[in-house]
Amino acid sequence: MQALRSAANGPDRPLFAVLNGERRDPPPIWLMRQAGRYLPEYRALRADKGGFLDLVHDSDAAAEVTLQPIRRFGFDGAILFSDILVVPHALGQDLRFVAGEGPRLSPTLVDHALSSLTPALDRLDDVYATVRKVAAALPPGKTFLGFAGSPWTVATYMVAGQGSREQAETRRMAYRDPVAFGAIIDAIADLTVDYLAAQISAGVDAVQLFDSWSGSLAPAEFERWVIAPTARIVDRLRALRPGVPIIGFPKGAGGKLAAYARETQVDAIGLDETVDPLWADGVLPPSLPVQGNLDPLALVTGGRALEDAVARIRTAFQDRPHIFNLGHGIVPDCPIAHVEQLLRLVRGHA
Repeated sequence: MQALRSAANGPDRPLFAVLNGERRDPPPIWLMRQAGRYLPEYRALRADKGGFLDLVHDSDAAAEVTLQPIRRFGFDGAILFSDILVVPHALGQDLRFVAGEGPRLSPTLVDHALSSLTPALDRLDDVYATVRKVAAALPPGKTFLGFAGSPWTVATYMVAGQGSREQAETRRMAYRDPVAFGAIIDAIADLTVDYLAAQISAGVDAVQLFDSWSGSLAPAEFERWVIAPTARIVDRLRALRPGVPIIGFPKGAGGKLAAYARETQVDAIGLDETVDPLWADGVLPPSLPVQGNLDPLALVTGGRALEDAVARIRTAFQDRPHIFNLGHGIVPDCPIAHVEQLLRLVRGHA
């Protein structure tokens, strides 16, 4: 197994330090979806290489995309360029991206059995190749973040075959047939542990679990389908790869955040833009690192709106380990000048 970057002695890495419980001033910063369509260099590469999946499975191109925002902005962390749906693809579903509509998975598990799928784990090999290439090229002082989707969010796509605003089909299945749905959750969780462990072996320093649709669940269902499987992943991954920080991002969790933090035992928790940072600082354990939670549209707006939003977040988290980030992904129409303004504000050069 390749030696873990996180275990090696080397230059100071502020993001990795905060994930391990240190408070830094100014806080380190990276942005969800920082490698993407708002960058002209990304658009040029995608036009040359083809569709989104073509980029993901071209490890040279995916490594280049991962490194582009580090070169342009000097963020403290690089996030692997991939997609959460590579896991259902590896579990045996067909995956395609429809222009203007998003991902499509087939067959849908709302009307096909999980046992009908034939796993194809080699579909993940290109991701591991990308990790190795980025780890070899990442500048000193930067932290390399891998990721996966959390079981609930991934299951919503596997059941319905596409994203949906309320995840109604998946929620109905979870109520109607919790045994069959639990098997889907377990299969995703099992592969996610192996997938993240392999990313770590290939060179990432920390990992993030994205639960983008966790906000659609009632409290008891949140406990069953978000907290419990996430806790199992954290426990098993920690046993396999001790010392590697795990960030949990339960978007929309709201009042269930404290229970999520307490019961999953993640090393840091990401906050979406709807969370009041002062409230979060009051209800979460004082030593728990937090990440977030600037509204992506405040970044698009820039100017005084951005200044005020950054000040509120930094003031709220001034006494705890904090990673500055968005409350969700950067949007394609975000001006590059506003990202540059954000960096000046966070790093104290406004």
